Amino acid sequence: MPEPESPTVLLVGHCFPDQMMLKSALGSILGSPTIEKAHSIAELDEHLPGADLALVNRVLDGSFPSESGIGLIETYSGTSKTPLMLISNFPESQAEAEAAGAVPGFGKTAMYAEETAERIRNAIASATRA
Repeated sequence: MPEPESPTVLLVGHCFPDQMMLKSALGSILGSPTIEKAHSIAELDEHLPGADLALVNRVLDGSFPSESGIGLIETYSGTSKTPLMLISNFPESQAEAEAAGAVPGFGKTAMYAEETAERIRNAIASATRA
């Protein structure tokens, strides 16, 4: 039986230090995931279709039309088969993101929590069934 492919996670609008923290957390949760980065709409459009999960920063770092990760989720959630997950410590932002079409996300303070690991695994599992 062939080994399952490692999931691909797209980091959207994260600064370098956050990317490093997220890579570490994702490695502890998923083993050896493939990590892609998007710092612009062009990069997002290029990498999103091949990703199993997109982790979207609440305040986007990079060259996006707006700084709002929630606005980006709202724009892409209706057309993307890739689950979109907001990274934010603010419960009201998480609620807005879910209302905009995101799967339940997490904050940086909960990056290594078991609930976060479950949310990431569930989101990836839902992407592979699509």
